[in-house]
Amino acid sequence: MNVKAPTADTAAPPSAEAMNQIYRWQRYIYDFTRKYYLLGRDRLIAELDVPAGGRVLEVGCGTARNLIAVARRYPQARLFGFDISSAMLETALRSLLRAGVERNVTTAIADATDFSPSRTFGIAGFDRIFLSYTLSMIPDWRAALERAAAALASGGRLMIVDFGQQERLPRWFKALLYAWLARFHVHPIAELPQVLAEIGASHGLSVECRSLYRGYAVYAVLARQG
Repeated sequence: MNVKAPTADTAAPPSAEAMNQIYRWQRYIYDFTRKYYLLGRDRLIAELDVPAGGRVLEVGCGTARNLIAVARRYPQARLFGFDISSAMLETALRSLLRAGVERNVTTAIADATDFSPSRTFGIAGFDRIFLSYTLSMIPDWRAALERAAAALASGGRLMIVDFGQQERLPRWFKALLYAWLARFHVHPIAELPQVLAEIGASHGLSVECRSLYRGYAVYAVLARQG
């Protein structure tokens, strides 16, 4: 496993401390509690369809739960992950070692709104990039999407799953869910499909966006032609 030390562009920005405060203790129970409501993560991993030797980046890798699943499903892939929270990254490193999948994993501390593949990891781009329930925690989520789209290699895919607008679920459920998520600085993005279409057009990417589980989650794939 390779761990990239913070450089000029990966040094923790001011919001990193806020994330460390949120997850300083939560990281120990994060995977156990989140598995019940972060729906669609395993579907995304199954549909990554990573080419042999492909480079896969998770933006906001958290505890490395997803990276471990990707490593097991696609053992020939080269995996990369970064997070703004050093506390979460410490947990991620231990989890990768415990799972025994650290050989092809490189991690770094970085900000999703201001990262560069070359500066952060020393490579030109990625064959697959995914964000799993990450965008709704990033204040400048548009900038994060722009950075991710720009980091796609030829033939690459940017895949996203996050909280939807609960449009086919009871209103009381949406109100309770959103109030609870706000306690953790999570804010589902109503205009996400529209912004994805705009970013796709500006970067020459095809865009597929659909809702899952009666609107509980939004699932999107942006693809660059090879």
